[in-house]
Amino acid sequence: MPTFLHAADVHLDSPLRGLETYEGAPTDALREATRRAFENLVDLAIEREVAFLVLAGDLYDGDWKDYRTGLFFNAQMSRLRAASIPVYAVAGNHDAASQITKHLRVHDNVHFFATKKAETFVLEDVGAALHGRGYATRAVRKDLSATYPERVPGLLNVGILHTSVDGREGHEPYAPCSVAGLRSRGYEYWALGHVHAREELSRDPWILFPGNLQGRHAKETGPKGATLVEYSGDEVVGVEEVVLDVFRWARLTVDAGDAKSPNDVLETARELVTRALEEAERPLAVRIEIVGASLAHAELVQDPERWRHELRSLATDCGEAWIEKVKIRTTSRTDREALRARDDAIGSLVRVLDDLDADPDAAASFSKELDDLRKKLPPRALEGSTVPPSGDAQALHEALLEAKELLLARLIEGGAA
Repeated sequence: MPTFLHAADVHLDSPLRGLETYEGAPTDALREATRRAFENLVDLAIEREVAFLVLAGDLYDGDWKDYRTGLFFNAQMSRLRAASIPVYAVAGNHDAASQITKHLRVHDNVHFFATKKAETFVLEDVGAALHGRGYATRAVRKDLSATYPERVPGLLNVGILHTSVDGREGHEPYAPCSVAGLRSRGYEYWALGHVHAREELSRDPWILFPGNLQGRHAKETGPKGATLVEYSGDEVVGVEEVVLDVFRWARLTVDAGDAKSPNDVLETARELVTRALEEAERPLAVRIEIVGASLAHAELVQDPERWRHELRSLATDCGEAWIEKVKIRTTSRTDREALRARDDAIGSLVRVLDDLDADPDAAASFSKELDDLRKKLPPRALEGSTVPPSGDAQALHEALLEAKELLLARLIEGGAA
């Protein structure tokens, strides 16, 4: 039975963000990751002798003016051409902003759908009809799917669309549509792009996002790849997720509740990183969050940079793993309610910081309270502290989360509590 490959959001030559400043991080490998993942896609297409390859938008990564990106793409298309594999692609929002998309001539086995109106490619030899429309501009606010052609009887009908589908958190609401609207077209398969996490929206008919080929930062965790679709006549008979990424991102939570010292926290982190590496079976970038009410809290928050460096060293000892960021979110085992009830600088500090923690938007208005507290607190309590610009509420809230526990730990250690 024939098969085809569905991929999206390749973002060729997009930089992997978060590790480039860390000594020992594989910056060259990171820079090449999207290319290597795309090569894996082409390898798979040739190995499985697919009838065609679908690219559902965002092949490129915005307005890249380096034509080497396009030349690399053409080299891969030459490989598919030699294997008699055609490629059908729609332009996504990033492609619409790309100079490469507008000016680079592609091989004759590569077909981009029109951007002014939806069109259909009928592939009689493999029993499929492909319907699609690309983006003419970066921001498309109307439902493109409503203009797609009627299904072609007797063939497998595949709709190709770069869309948010009812809206997806973290993604612009481009080409908005609904699952019900897609179903109404009568197609057997909808090959979607734009959302970077794999997601099956329907199995009757099949409507899915394959996710991107390669995670690019700490919000794009887990396996990444494409979808292999097997069909018979006008029926989809098999859908397989295929992992193609060459470098993976993970977010690990270290529970410090039972730790008596930071060394115990490090050992727990070592176990988690080792397990994550074994599961990934490829190089790994890790974001670590340390949580819990812990006896190790005071030491962790009083010298956070030391422990961040310790964790980075530990990760490289585990294998090909690098720490992208460490967030220390532990708390002490001190009775916080008792501290809040105190009628002194300690109580005032706890109440103000707890209130700001609960309401990040209020952080921008606490300048006067902070100035008052500075006059009451011992000089050492604020030693080395910095306050972000008052206009950046999010950054101020992040700083408060860390400063809150650091200040209390210093005061308690000094006997003030």
